[in-house]
Amino acid sequence: MTQQRPAAVIVLAAGEGTRMKSATPKVMHAIGGRTLLGHVVATARELDPQRLCVVVRHQGEAVAAHAQEVDGAVEIAWQDEVKGTGRAAWCAMQALESSGVLEGPVLVLAGDVPLLDSATLGQLLEAHAAGGNAVTALTTRVEDPTGYGRIVREEGTGLLARIVEERDASQAERAITEINTSVYAFDADVLRDGLARLTDPTSGATANAQGEVYLTDVVAIARETRPVRAVETDDAISVEGVNDRVQLAALGAELNRRTLESAMREGVTVVDPGSTWIDVTVTLEADVTLLPGVQLHGVTHAEGGAVIGPDSTLTDVRVGADAHVVRSHAIGAVLEAGVSVGPFAHLRPGTVVGPGAKVGGFVETKNAVIGAGTKVPHLSYVGDVTIGESTNIGAGVIVANYDGETKNHTEIGSHAFVGSDSVLVAPLTVADGAFVAAGSVVTRDVGPGDLAVARGQQRSIPGWVQRRRPQSASARAARDAAATAQAPPAQPAETDPTTEPQA
Repeated sequence: MTQQRPAAVIVLAAGEGTRMKSATPKVMHAIGGRTLLGHVVATARELDPQRLCVVVRHQGEAVAAHAQEVDGAVEIAWQDEVKGTGRAAWCAMQALESSGVLEGPVLVLAGDVPLLDSATLGQLLEAHAAGGNAVTALTTRVEDPTGYGRIVREEGTGLLARIVEERDASQAERAITEINTSVYAFDADVLRDGLARLTDPTSGATANAQGEVYLTDVVAIARETRPVRAVETDDAISVEGVNDRVQLAALGAELNRRTLESAMREGVTVVDPGSTWIDVTVTLEADVTLLPGVQLHGVTHAEGGAVIGPDSTLTDVRVGADAHVVRSHAIGAVLEAGVSVGPFAHLRPGTVVGPGAKVGGFVETKNAVIGAGTKVPHLSYVGDVTIGESTNIGAGVIVANYDGETKNHTEIGSHAFVGSDSVLVAPLTVADGAFVAAGSVVTRDVGPGDLAVARGQQRSIPGWVQRRRPQSASARAARDAAATAQAPPAQPAETDPTTEPQA
């Protein structure tokens, strides 16, 4: 049947996450290029809910701001001092229904379950609608269910009888391996009425000794009038939450494994998946090759035929077809088709490298537009510069863009040549076809086809070493060289005519 559009998705993100032992809110820790909350919000948005609400409390200002940065249409609900998942859902319903009563299915998700996907939630919604359920809980089975609520089903019907927390479970119930994932589909009226029976709207007083309100209590209430069912997923790790750094790393590794597997099935070559990390926001076309030690972050995109690595990190970089990046770092750069970068290049934001151009070893660029076919091959810094086509920048060239107060721009034309170990002091223009002699410090514009020479005249002082350092190895070497230069040329040896080779 067709999946019903949720009336709302409620994401619970109010917990303290004390086991993370971090000043950062738990849901704002990241894997795969998104925070935990970012993953959950993105998944929820794929379901096209009418409303999407995130419940916050601990460090709520930071979490709320982040949620709305991830998705500008997110609504924020603040949980009060009454603890529990049920109370968080109640606060969300109060916020959502302040502008009108909800009708239809309401999904409740935890904000720390990053691998949960929209396909699984779609199946949950379909089962919820098909069964006419009051509540449908998502469950899974694990080998060791310690710490989880157990799913107790009715014999014969398979309906969800109750969810038993471990501390309240009998020995037989603790042996059950089907667990609650804390992911639910409720009918809005069931959730509203059930929560109202558990919490005093005015005082927040609860009906249990722990002083907390749990969604599992709403499940028990809903069974009184309508069917309550459970849908089991066999992908247990996809519904696993993050409670500490160990789980964060484990889920991060699994997310990366899935991301790489998906890319490989779409035609990307990953030589060593064990050393390759890709954010979920990265896009790669077929026939891209990733060599060992590659990390791709942000909105990086690579076109077919590109080879990245080994040992390269790209963040928010566009890599053109057949480009090659070797042992380099780049942020916010554009590399057109056939570009060659590295090894050990550093491309900073604003770098655009034109088709077939080269940025070589130990070159740093920033706000640099490098034209087609131009080469910056060795040991150079080019910042705040525009370079035309088919220009050659020699080894050790520095485009000095900063005068201590402001950044200034340099223009270098097409088919120009800048000799090794030159400094171009911005603001400056080196016109088309111009040459700059090696070792020059250029402070004035160079016209089309001109040669700029800006260096001190060489002066040699004869005999300096022997006078100043007469006992040094350098002096001895100089004396030997001078003696050899003054010796008469050696005469060729006579040849025995009997052994002379014949022509």
